[in-house]
Amino acid sequence: MKAMILSAGKGTRLGKITESIPKVLVDINGKSLLRRAVEKCVSHGFDDIIINVHHFAGLVEEEIVRLRREGFRISISDEREELLDTGGGLYRARHFFDRTPFLLYNADIITDFDLGILLDYHLEKGGLATLVVRHRPGTRFLLIDSEGLLRGWCNKQTGERIISRGSGENLSEIAFSSMALIDPEIFSYMSEGVYSMTPLYLQLAAERNIYTLLSDSGYWFNAGTPEILEEVRKFLV
Repeated sequence: MKAMILSAGKGTRLGKITESIPKVLVDINGKSLLRRAVEKCVSHGFDDIIINVHHFAGLVEEEIVRLRREGFRISISDEREELLDTGGGLYRARHFFDRTPFLLYNADIITDFDLGILLDYHLEKGGLATLVVRHRPGTRFLLIDSEGLLRGWCNKQTGERIISRGSGENLSEIAFSSMALIDPEIFSYMSEGVYSMTPLYLQLAAERNIYTLLSDSGYWFNAGTPEILEEVRKFLV
């Protein structure tokens, strides 16, 4: 099965750490974030992977070469000239995918979530996409109904609220966990450019079923700050 690991971000929240290396090459107890993401995807059957590169692209490609030597099947989507964000980056790599659902996975997350459960749930529901969600602190949340369908989005800090479908009543706030199973039909609704997947999901949710899958068990980290990096290193010892 196919997967895209999003690896092109600059990692500015890591400060001086990413002045000399890309975020995805930050070491977590002897393994880079990118290696951990690749091993995670492959361990659940997503063994044909494309990775986008931008910040310190050459260093990321060197890591990919090392992974290829170990037998991992990895293609590269080059974003050296312009960082395309999650939506534009996925659309750039559209040629890689076939007619079967694929995984979209952020390289900076560390989790024990079972990706096989996500695949099974997505196939059962038959939606355009299924997003893994979690109850956790934050300021930006998806708004979902009692069936787990995406209905909107809100920013608790600014008060902004977007309702894609329905009245906007009786909705739950939930955080996205940066893992999604997506039907390749989504490419017919996409175009070139620099944009995030979240506004696209919200736009499509007006007419199409975008499901969420709640996973509050186990662990989940976004290794985006020096403090969280240290927390992850201690947790995984």
